[in-house]
Amino acid sequence: MTLFEKIKNLNLLLIDDDEWIRDSMRLFFEAEGCQLIALETAEQAIELLKTQLFDIIIADFRLPGVNGIEFFKKTRELHPCPLKILITAYMNNAVAKAAKKAGVHDLIEKPFNPDTIEKSLSRLLARSSSRQSKDFK
Repeated sequence: MTLFEKIKNLNLLLIDDDEWIRDSMRLFFEAEGCQLIALETAEQAIELLKTQLFDIIIADFRLPGVNGIEFFKKTRELHPCPLKILITAYMNNAVAKAAKKAGVHDLIEKPFNPDTIEKSLSRLLARSSSRQSKDFK
């Protein structure tokens, strides 16, 4: 089963203030038969999370207003279970530590390409699947 067959029925959310990234990611996932909701700000995403659940959330670190790490911290109570990916052009030890503390499962450095996203999702789904199978033993 391909990655996109696995995520076809999952709800995916992207938060990035770069319109080009939002549009290209949405088109990329749609071309693979997957739906991705793409929003510009963390505040928009927080409002959406009050009424809708997501399986995978991808957020940029630098956003207007609330940044990606703060977004993940604020949404823990609203939505504690999705796979969380942080995209950043500002990778350093402090960002990595803060992301881990906020519950982020993977970090992707900018610039990135679709293959980078696919590899990250594949790793996370494999880990998630492995954990679930251990829970049932």
